[in-house]
Amino acid sequence: MTKTYAFETLQVHAGAKPDPATGARQVPIYQTTAYVFRDADHAAALFNLQEVGYIYSRLTNPTVAVLQERIATLEGGVGAVCCSSGHAAQIMALFPLMAPGRNVVASTRLYGGTLQQFSNTIRKFGWSAKFVDFDDLAAVEAAIDDDTRAVFCESIANPGGYITDLDAVAAITDKAGLPLIVDNTSATPWLCRPFEHGATLVVHSTTKYLTGNGTVTGGAVVDSGKFDWSASGKFPALSEPEPAYHGLKFHEALGPMAFTFYGIAVGLRDLGMTMNPQGAHYTLMGIETLSLRMERHVANARKVAAWLEADPRIETVTYAGLPSSPYYHRVARICPRGAGALFTFAIKGGYDACVKLVNSLELFSHVANLGDTRSLVIHPASTTHRQLSPEQLAKAGAGANVVRLSIGIEDADDLIADLDQALARATA
Repeated sequence: MTKTYAFETLQVHAGAKPDPATGARQVPIYQTTAYVFRDADHAAALFNLQEVGYIYSRLTNPTVAVLQERIATLEGGVGAVCCSSGHAAQIMALFPLMAPGRNVVASTRLYGGTLQQFSNTIRKFGWSAKFVDFDDLAAVEAAIDDDTRAVFCESIANPGGYITDLDAVAAITDKAGLPLIVDNTSATPWLCRPFEHGATLVVHSTTKYLTGNGTVTGGAVVDSGKFDWSASGKFPALSEPEPAYHGLKFHEALGPMAFTFYGIAVGLRDLGMTMNPQGAHYTLMGIETLSLRMERHVANARKVAAWLEADPRIETVTYAGLPSSPYYHRVARICPRGAGALFTFAIKGGYDACVKLVNSLELFSHVANLGDTRSLVIHPASTTHRQLSPEQLAKAGAGANVVRLSIGIEDADDLIADLDQALARATA
């Protein structure tokens, strides 16, 4: 579908057509493992990447393919690979770039599970991560060395809702000849389009705002199609002959689509982190209302954050949409439609008061998720970030007295009333 259509139109139509066999208007759920080849030559052409089509649902599936095209279109990318979760998407993004001894320079302000994955799990592949405060651009540049293969950050960082200066970071990665990977989960392409600020790859946990209803997990990696994978010799998986495909050079043969095809033909083939078609269907339905939901999420977040900031029981509120935020000046440039609906606040009374607050809330659901239509609450230090050291907690903005809110689409006054009664109990 042409990209001259508005976002609101593309979120409903991109990648989809009426089913040619039945005329079904909604994208069918192709609940199948394999696909019949026309003949032996057709099968050989598919396996040699000489023809695009369906082989086996670990690699490709028609329902998932529609979702991939829709997300790529909304982000302004050339292609996308969907997978089983946001964590899977991060590994899928790094997999073609990294090798034993290589490192990624990552922001200190990341989701706790990402910090854990990058601190410990990727070491089992022989990879490593250097964590840097991305507000210190000189430190970001200094952290890059000859073994660095990517730079990673979040557009709106979880849990604090901090907004990264993507343009400034992209200037550093361009100078270094490295890809910038941006996790756009908290913002979605409705609020932020990282490719317009110099990003190379975008990753999503589609579990969150894209699906929006807390029903399925999923992830996506989107490629801008603008990076020259052959320029430096640092990315041999994409620039050098691939033994499994008779010496095919992905970048030479496939150009802007090289990263996407590699993610499917090698990444999904060998890692197997596949998205199921039922999950893709739920996410497609969620995306149809993305802009409507995000407008309400943002409006509610502004109102709730302003109320909390004015409450004497609260020490600080991190919402970037507040004029008092040090990130407020970035909102109009990076996230022109609003600062999202994810932020933290610190309660007077510390850890115990946070626990009492969480236990006293009635409308807010205490869950390890964000981006739901329902408003959600969690105490990161005792849950999502509990594996981190006190120093890491501080750097991530998840101290012992901090509570994270994911503001939903309910009535904002009802949410404020619920917070008010819970704060009364927590600080009594």
